[in-house]
Amino acid sequence: MLDIAEQLHRWAEEGRDFAVATVVAVSGSAPRSPGAALAVDGDGTAIGSVSGGCVEGAVYELCVQALQDGTTVLERFGYSDEDAFAVGLTCGGVIDVLVTPVAADAPGRPVWTAALAAAARGEAAAVARVAEGPAELLGLPLYVRPDGTHEGGLGGHPVLDRTAAAEAGAMLDAGRTGPVSLSEDGSHCPGGLTLFVESSVPPPRMIVFGAIDFASALVRAGKFLGYHVTVCDARPVFATRTRFPDADEIVIDWPHRYLRGTSVDGRTVLCVLTHDAKFDVPLLEAALRLPVAFVGAMGSRRTHEDRNQRLREAGVSERELARLHSPIGLDLGARTPEETALSIAAEIVAARRGGTGVPLTGSGTPIHREGGVRDAAAA
Repeated sequence: MLDIAEQLHRWAEEGRDFAVATVVAVSGSAPRSPGAALAVDGDGTAIGSVSGGCVEGAVYELCVQALQDGTTVLERFGYSDEDAFAVGLTCGGVIDVLVTPVAADAPGRPVWTAALAAAARGEAAAVARVAEGPAELLGLPLYVRPDGTHEGGLGGHPVLDRTAAAEAGAMLDAGRTGPVSLSEDGSHCPGGLTLFVESSVPPPRMIVFGAIDFASALVRAGKFLGYHVTVCDARPVFATRTRFPDADEIVIDWPHRYLRGTSVDGRTVLCVLTHDAKFDVPLLEAALRLPVAFVGAMGSRRTHEDRNQRLREAGVSERELARLHSPIGLDLGARTPEETALSIAAEIVAARRGGTGVPLTGSGTPIHREGGVRDAAAA
């Protein structure tokens, strides 16, 4: 639900009734991950997606029905060998979809409105609800803030609420969405109820060092991938809004000094395009010791070898050097800035998602991988 928070927030502000179908579990190959949502309002307008088209029609009808009877339902969709025209995922996977009505007069409406407003503003927010368990608990929302405070509740069970808030807070800290198994008294217990936690966190950061033509193309690619993109360069004549109209932020400072003073986390990607030793070495010396998702540097193989030697002399360990993606990008035969940006973006996606970078044709590797984004510790 939170992945379409901006549109749903507008609907809530306008006082519309709506129902939301959310993917709460996935097994096998499926086109969308847990948290993907499709919503339908009282006029039949639909937004979002749960399957990339495979079962959208059936899910739409479930939303319409939920609006009519006010009942939350959990439905499973999977591949059918018996009937080629049956509603199912032709990719062979199985998804569980929780359909929740959010009428204007529903008891949980204020909780949803608060959570959607926070997510729409780009603030961190988590919503926990029962996806499997007693019918009277299904779909009830518990909105959890980063400071641990929460609104709403799961059916008047204080212990369950406290446990759910703690679990949702932990998921929010990690920026994760997924199921948690609990018992009704709030303790972990297989066979109890299943809590589904959605986390909405601010977009991850991409910091591009070096205000060159390749950087301009990479900024556009980063924005396309959903990053908050910063361009940093010590030269004010190059680091201008005119040259980087798509950047969220332009910083004129020495790269290593800016990096040491700015905020990064396990989702941040750092792209060093300066390929100048006086910038690269102090910058990478700092970057390779930070808990970020990706550190890449542009340059020829000769530049790479020279840079690595300078970094060793500066005290960077072999383990730290192993984190460096250099020369940055996948081998696509890229020549133009746009092609190079595509190769860099592809390597970032592969590194964060655990991809191999090889063509899917004939590879035998899974198309839809389980496990989601790899955090800095896993990487």
